[in-house]
Amino acid sequence: MNICFIMYPWEAIKPETDSTLCLIHESAERGHRVAITTASNLTIRDSITMSFCQVLDSKVKVSKSIPNFYKQAKFKEQMLPLAGFDVIFMRANPPLDNIVLNFLDSVKNDVFIVNSVEGLREANNKLYTAAFYDPTGSIIPKTHVSKNKDYLLTAIKESTADKMIMKPLNGYGGSGVIVIEKSARSNITSLLDFYISGKDKDGESNYVILQDYVDGAEKGDVRVLMLHGEAIGAMRRVPKQGEDRSNVSAGGTVEKHNLTSEEKRLCRLIGPRLVEDGLYFVGLDIIGGKLIEVNVLSPGGISYINKVNRTKLQKQVVDYLEDVIRMRESARVRKLEFRKAVQDA
Repeated sequence: MNICFIMYPWEAIKPETDSTLCLIHESAERGHRVAITTASNLTIRDSITMSFCQVLDSKVKVSKSIPNFYKQAKFKEQMLPLAGFDVIFMRANPPLDNIVLNFLDSVKNDVFIVNSVEGLREANNKLYTAAFYDPTGSIIPKTHVSKNKDYLLTAIKESTADKMIMKPLNGYGGSGVIVIEKSARSNITSLLDFYISGKDKDGESNYVILQDYVDGAEKGDVRVLMLHGEAIGAMRRVPKQGEDRSNVSAGGTVEKHNLTSEEKRLCRLIGPRLVEDGLYFVGLDIIGGKLIEVNVLSPGGISYINKVNRTKLQKQVVDYLEDVIRMRESARVRKLEFRKAVQDA
């Protein structure tokens, strides 16, 4: 299997905790041809979509230790056609530049892309949870998204809760997530001014998300990794003292977690929709049995879940990729055989 990871720079990897490195290591250990590249290396040459790739040197023995593998890895740089890969695994950090998806449009019928171009277009933002229609608020907290400060202030005023979550639409890794209290009206107005007036990369004002505060949020959240619509692993992320965000990047810690019946029900409800949308490997953030976010671009947590559960989730992911490519190759061979039978008739 030939697999290309479109990701962040190799030098930016933290080998003890990086999920992408776990996937690369597992692929290399199985003898697959592995290449890595970044979004900025995508290129078109003679109308063919290419990328300047770093191809892992297969002659270097793959260490069983992932940190040692990272230190010992050697690459050779080469411009390669993306259609020559069996799998393209999107692992770049958000936010995603839509131009990257435009590049991948030209090869999406030739390569299995995780997650699919269409899925990333639809779900690579915090608005995707609106696709799971939930008027009663049974699985998704009531959410408001707008640039209109007056509307957002009205939403806060009309909320029956004393607290709400405020965050920027384009944030990730817990950046910009704060808890607001209705009693602090003057501070809320100033915060909305700050969030909305901050310019995005296109020079536009920002959208702000307001979400009902879910009881128990102060104790952290649950990250669930979903593979083809099924939960394969979970962990509880606990915020450090005095911090509202439970993201590990914000100083949170990780604990072992067994999914509750409520959480399993949520996964069963949305799993089929994820697969239908071409979202094969995603991370769900759940608090109090309610879905807070769907992470589709570069969901992390593999190494942490592995550690607390003494497992290797990357094996399940690469098993899945191998099965998909095996089925696609079988279908291709059958098609050629059928075509030959017709031509020979």
